[in-house]
Amino acid sequence: MSLECPTNQSSAGLITITPVGHATLQVAHGDLVIDIDPTGGRAQMSLDQPDLVLITDVHGDHMNAETVAGIRGPDTTVIAPAAVAEQVSGATVLENGQSTTVAGATIEAVPMYNLERGPEPGQLFHTKGRGNGYVVTLGGTRLYFAGDTECTPEMRALEDIDVAFLPMNLPYTMTPAEAAECARAFSPGIVYPYHYRGQEPTVFRDALQGTGIEVRLRDSWYPPAPEGGGQGGRGGGGRGGQ
Repeated sequence: MSLECPTNQSSAGLITITPVGHATLQVAHGDLVIDIDPTGGRAQMSLDQPDLVLITDVHGDHMNAETVAGIRGPDTTVIAPAAVAEQVSGATVLENGQSTTVAGATIEAVPMYNLERGPEPGQLFHTKGRGNGYVVTLGGTRLYFAGDTECTPEMRALEDIDVAFLPMNLPYTMTPAEAAECARAFSPGIVYPYHYRGQEPTVFRDALQGTGIEVRLRDSWYPPAPEGGGQGGRGGGGRGGQ
């Protein structure tokens, strides 16, 4: 059962976005179904079977091999960075800066990493080159899924982004104010705060008033956990290392 289906019009039909939880969502465009960072267990498996799965990083709130195995079909393409492909069999590796096309969708891998935040001095939660954000082009509409990242030069340099999904939780990514500053730099048409547990996304919305950027806040990133457990926002075992 879909939690919510806000839509954006592309040149080739509607794009339907279904938040699942935290950093997990499903995107549908025509007959193409894409899962982003599927970690939701039974909640994720209740959605349509994906044709394409995009995984950003090895941390447990972005990658859960059991969930991926449960949702993929014989023709499902899984795209991931090399560190994820070591744990998810049959994944196609896409490195930072590379791109590919699947079923008419163009997927570009964008660096996602910390500039300064880490578990201790001299270490970063996310190192450059290990994880991918993704720019996905569907029918002429460009969607950016940032993953776990601070406001990197590569994000600031993005162009022609119609819909962006930006993280804003500490200590792993950005504050809402930092995310708003970054959004102003590349000016997406629409932006959804996601991956914001413990933060107040209204601060992000208010900081972008008057910029022309439409901010869409959705409570369904953090739905109540179903009876008997399941998706609870962190997905499949927490962050699981650096």
